[in-house]
Amino acid sequence: MLRQTFAAFAATMALAGAALAQTAMPFALDWKFEGPAAPYFVAIDKGHFEAQGLTVEISAGQGSLDAIPKVATGAFPVGFADINSLIKFLDQNPGAPVTAVMMIYDKPPFAVVGRKSLGVEAPKDLEGKVLGAPPPDGAWAQFPIFSEVNGLDMAKITVEPVGFPTREPMLAEGNVAAITGFSFSSYLNLVRLGVPEDDISTILMADHGVQLYGNAIIVNTDYAAANPEIITGFLTAVAAGWRDAIADPAGATASLIERNPAADAELEQRRLQLSIDANVLTDWVQANGLGGIDDARMGEALEQLSLTYAFTNMPDASLYFTDAYLPDASVRMLK
Repeated sequence: MLRQTFAAFAATMALAGAALAQTAMPFALDWKFEGPAAPYFVAIDKGHFEAQGLTVEISAGQGSLDAIPKVATGAFPVGFADINSLIKFLDQNPGAPVTAVMMIYDKPPFAVVGRKSLGVEAPKDLEGKVLGAPPPDGAWAQFPIFSEVNGLDMAKITVEPVGFPTREPMLAEGNVAAITGFSFSSYLNLVRLGVPEDDISTILMADHGVQLYGNAIIVNTDYAAANPEIITGFLTAVAAGWRDAIADPAGATASLIERNPAADAELEQRRLQLSIDANVLTDWVQANGLGGIDDARMGEALEQLSLTYAFTNMPDASLYFTDAYLPDASVRMLK
């Protein structure tokens, strides 16, 4: 009897020790709990983070310019943000302890979304029109490059600063002819507002000469240097979450809706699928796995950024991205 009691006590202590061994990992998203955030919740629900010894709590954000300082200050060890905004942040704050470690949007969703009935179907159509743009928006941050490579006359475009909540409603009501935004978000928000799908034009910047990368997992470099295994474990779980979401988008959407019951499940599943098809599961990712970058392309991206942004310091790709924490490519294959 004594042996049984001791064995039960030992088993209880072992479970308690395992629970104590879990590392708390707050994760700052760039945006609200919408379809493309589902893979991170899948990684929680399917135990991928737990298997890496992590207890992850995900916080919604208000744009990439919100997530970057959260990680740079150490308030969050990891986050999700536009790498181009990160590059500018590091140029303006040299030595800040933040960098990207896993590319998620190999093809960025930066877009100009307009209405055909208001005369916007191609880049040049923006001249003579009103463009709604939230100042912290990642797509608006890249609009000067889009304008430059497409030869737009900015003097002929009226830019209306708008808030994120009013961006799509203003376009739906015809108060602006186009808006900047992420393709999968703005498009489906307009659909939800009753704009006919055949009246919506999505001008993806990546299809019109913009060679930039998109959103990536970012880390606080001080934390990562002290905890490399934890960061690699986090990225391993993220890859597994995306793999599961690609295999079962409906199941992934269910994980999202559990955290955002007010969301439209059908619409958010469409939003997730749009991000998978256009931004995540590119030919390059299918061949090389999720998370890495091509050095030559990054060089081209930095050249494009310098077209419209005056770097204070010499651009250095090694400051903005490192693959040092990525798990093996075999772990990062999505299919």
